[in-house]
Amino acid sequence: MTRHLLKLSNLSADELRQVLRRASALKAAPPIAARPFAGRTLAMIFTKNSTRTRVSFESGMAKFGGHALFLQAGSTQIGRDEPLADTARVLSRMCDAIMIRNNSQADQVELARLSRVPVINGLSELHHPCQLLADLQTWTEHRGDPRGRTVAWVGDGNNVCHSWIEAARLLDFTLRIACPVGFGPDAAVVRETGGPVELVGSAEAAVRDADLVVTDTWTSMGHEAETQRRLKAFAAYQVDSTLMAKAKRDALFMHCLPAHRGEEVSADVIDGPQSVVWDEAENRLWAQMALLEWLWK
Repeated sequence: MTRHLLKLSNLSADELRQVLRRASALKAAPPIAARPFAGRTLAMIFTKNSTRTRVSFESGMAKFGGHALFLQAGSTQIGRDEPLADTARVLSRMCDAIMIRNNSQADQVELARLSRVPVINGLSELHHPCQLLADLQTWTEHRGDPRGRTVAWVGDGNNVCHSWIEAARLLDFTLRIACPVGFGPDAAVVRETGGPVELVGSAEAAVRDADLVVTDTWTSMGHEAETQRRLKAFAAYQVDSTLMAKAKRDALFMHCLPAHRGEEVSADVIDGPQSVVWDEAENRLWAQMALLEWLWK
């Protein structure tokens, strides 16, 4: 049966821990001479801009002897009138896996249904599982097993937030979410995932005694027309040093990037000693190499 990663919960808790352990092992001792992906090709479909997703997948394939194809909607038939179903049938006969970064989780599900090869969600409007692999790898490397700990999510209840909700259930930690009214996580995702998730009324309530504080940009791709409205709505949700002081003394700070200093996070926090955002960014590479290994087993 073909494995896919369309959302984090496609992995069991044991499988997730296995991928995370392998990612850290690859990072600690990269097998430079190994070429386990030799002869394999990854098709990467992008309808949304990317830095870390594109570079990490391309670099990971190259490090292990494989090849990644960058397919941008505007320069392929994907961006014209070819049905996604036809794209799935064609690409899965030519390539060994497909990564797609787009606006529609439903389209990704359809792509996976018709594909002969693994399909990976590189970001959709609902989930960002590859980001969580890197985040969880980073947290585990710095603080050990997340079980029983507390994460504070502050800001927009977006796709990354949804993947954190799934992570909380899989790895048995508490997730406190603070969002402005009208910008909370999708109710269906919260309901379907279950697990130790608390929706709280303020950033201070979320962060109090937390082990990890996480935020993201207030205006995600596709919502640029709402920027001014969002800046006003989110004004009380900036992660600054005063807010971080309410978390545990050894609390870490994460942001999936790109970041807007002075908006969702202050410069002294993201560039300060509690921030692990650069480890987090690097770990996109190792986590995705480990994921591809697992998908191709």
